Amino acid sequence: MTKTKKLIINATASETRIGLLEGTRLVDLYVERHTKRGMVGNIYKAKVSRVLPGMQSAFVNIGADRSAFLYGGGVMDSVYAASVSSHPNQDPRELSNRTPIEKVLREGQEICVQVAKEPLGTKGPRVTMVVTIPGRYLVLMPEFNSLGISRRIEDEAIRKALTEEVERIRPPEMGIIIRTAALEAPPGHLQKDLEYLLKIWESVAIKRNRCAAPALLYQEPDLVLKTTRDLLSEDVSEIVVDDEQVYNQLKHFLADSIPGANEKLVHFQGDDLIFDHFGIEMELAKAMARKVWLPSGGYLVIDQTEALTSFDVNTGKFVGSVNARDTILRTNLEALEEIVYQLRVRNLGGIIVLDFIDMEHVEDRMRVNDRLLETLKSDKSRTNVLAINELGLVQMTRKRTRESMERVLTVDCRHCNGHGRVLSNESLVYEMTREIERVYLKKGHKEIKVRLRDDIYEKLLNEEKPLYNSLIEKYQLLLQFEPASLKAEMLEEPPYEVLG
Repeated sequence: MTKTKKLIINATASETRIGLLEGTRLVDLYVERHTKRGMVGNIYKAKVSRVLPGMQSAFVNIGADRSAFLYGGGVMDSVYAASVSSHPNQDPRELSNRTPIEKVLREGQEICVQVAKEPLGTKGPRVTMVVTIPGRYLVLMPEFNSLGISRRIEDEAIRKALTEEVERIRPPEMGIIIRTAALEAPPGHLQKDLEYLLKIWESVAIKRNRCAAPALLYQEPDLVLKTTRDLLSEDVSEIVVDDEQVYNQLKHFLADSIPGANEKLVHFQGDDLIFDHFGIEMELAKAMARKVWLPSGGYLVIDQTEALTSFDVNTGKFVGSVNARDTILRTNLEALEEIVYQLRVRNLGGIIVLDFIDMEHVEDRMRVNDRLLETLKSDKSRTNVLAINELGLVQMTRKRTRESMERVLTVDCRHCNGHGRVLSNESLVYEMTREIERVYLKKGHKEIKVRLRDDIYEKLLNEEKPLYNSLIEKYQLLLQFEPASLKAEMLEEPPYEVLG
């Protein structure tokens, strides 16, 4: 039985947050700070800054703070357009241009590009010359002559009927991808959606001819409109919004683009905050934790690094009641359901390694592998999964177009420089005594003043008193200690406290 979904929208002057609930559980979260509006989907007239034949890539100027990166596989030319046209049921974004980039691009050349990935960390946005304009039911590919359909539409009769219907309205020499939402399109609305997309492309073409690079030709709708367009389906029972202005904006958008959806729109006017009311703040707190408990008593440890994200499965408090094999299998099966959930809610992408508990029997490994692939079907992001090996490891990739929730909501720790661990008090005492020695040996002063934190002072004059005494005796030093402005307990205090 499919759980009822709700789209919960929390909008303020500085931030918009959108949560998708399945039943009472948060399964997707989108956050946009208004000072850092998303770029994915934007179309620019860009200027090629540098072509790198050795890397088959180029840097292009789109007018942003950092140069955008254009991979050679996303370069548009006549050979590439022809190859796409020869694969009528293939999404052009999944095909790669094999023409050497230096034969297509040159420095100073003006080209039309679309942002495919947000800037991630220190990297600029990734762009492609394969321009696509998404609507509610269709995706327009203005520079291709092909017709594709979503893989999620599996019924062959329905695929054939939709393909024939869209083929009748498809403009000559233009491509279209039929989205999964087309299954719910009322009569005539595929045509209406296409007309809307053609108007956008006409506007882009006019701007491209009139302005010089770099220039923004088309900006994707804001987070509320874009997310509603992409996530709204028949099983979404309500769209709940807490801001009146956003509510009215969304009301007009739905009336124009998605007939009948207005009936699902609700203006939240409760006595509490909307994310508190629907339990999303509590879910968010869990989704930020490094350790995630499983219902049986096992747990996951999730570590996100620059190169990859790892999931480590542990039995924890779960000891089972039958035998070790049954306990391990049950924990792994339970863990993979939680892993897929965490991938979605944290928006984790790139390389992902799953470290399941070792399973001796091949049939157990296959069962876990098959269940993982089946569970991943609920995830809209494209994944590529390698078979589980004898060590219980699964290597996979998940398409990433925007920063993970952790990267959006957090920054590197100023105390540990982002390592997640800091030197122990013991190590700090040893480091400090070595520094005292260096100062004496370099300057010859026997009177040395040391400013130190209270917990380091306590450590030095108690557990490390022998070290302190030997330092004094060795160099005949006169050490003067004074308290630092930062106290050890301050590190444990919350950054703010709201007093009634």
